[in-house]
Amino acid sequence: MLNIILQNTQESAELIDGESTEKTLSIIELIGSGGTAGQVIIAILFLLLVVASYIYFERLFAIKAASKVDSNFMNQIKDHVSNGKIDSAQMLCAQDNSPVSRLIGKGITRIGKPLADINTAIENAGRLEIYNLEKNVSVLATISGAAPMIGFLGTVIGMILSIFEIANSGGQIDIKLLADGLYTAMTTTVAGLIVGIVGYIAYNHLVVRTDKVVYQMEANSLEFLDHLNEPT
Repeated sequence: MLNIILQNTQESAELIDGESTEKTLSIIELIGSGGTAGQVIIAILFLLLVVASYIYFERLFAIKAASKVDSNFMNQIKDHVSNGKIDSAQMLCAQDNSPVSRLIGKGITRIGKPLADINTAIENAGRLEIYNLEKNVSVLATISGAAPMIGFLGTVIGMILSIFEIANSGGQIDIKLLADGLYTAMTTTVAGLIVGIVGYIAYNHLVVRTDKVVYQMEANSLEFLDHLNEPT
């Protein structure tokens, strides 16, 4: 009797261990269980994640470099302009490769013309600088919106596969084929949401950093125009 109880206990333990082993699934196995459609969609989403990561870090470093302006830059510019050293001011702007220096340099080339013309020239140069700062950032917004939709497409495909297996089972459902469809549905949804969230956060962070640089450009441009408008 004791042997029978021990044998049943051992079989139950082996069954529990077997179930726990089957429920343990790595990410690679999970993706592999999603079928061809799921793997294709996961590959597309992974490619979008790589593109989003590249654009984010490339723009982040570019914006960070653009925001670096010497705190004494405007004081030197105003001293050169006040003393009539226009060439020295232009040389200083050329040496400091930043959006602010390029805006001020554009304004310096218009010195002697009406203040409205100088302001227009700076504004036009500012639009070009903003365009350069925002280059490819819109792609992040597109990825953040498109990735969840691609993931949901995988969900629909997975559900269609599952329903197709149920409809053609003839009363005997193949659990494995049914599970493949469900894996496709769930894994692509999760992957799409992850890529979409990453793209959304990256896009908004770059927008905030870009706005700071734009504000810096506007503040220095106004300071330059106010200096030109001061009575001599």
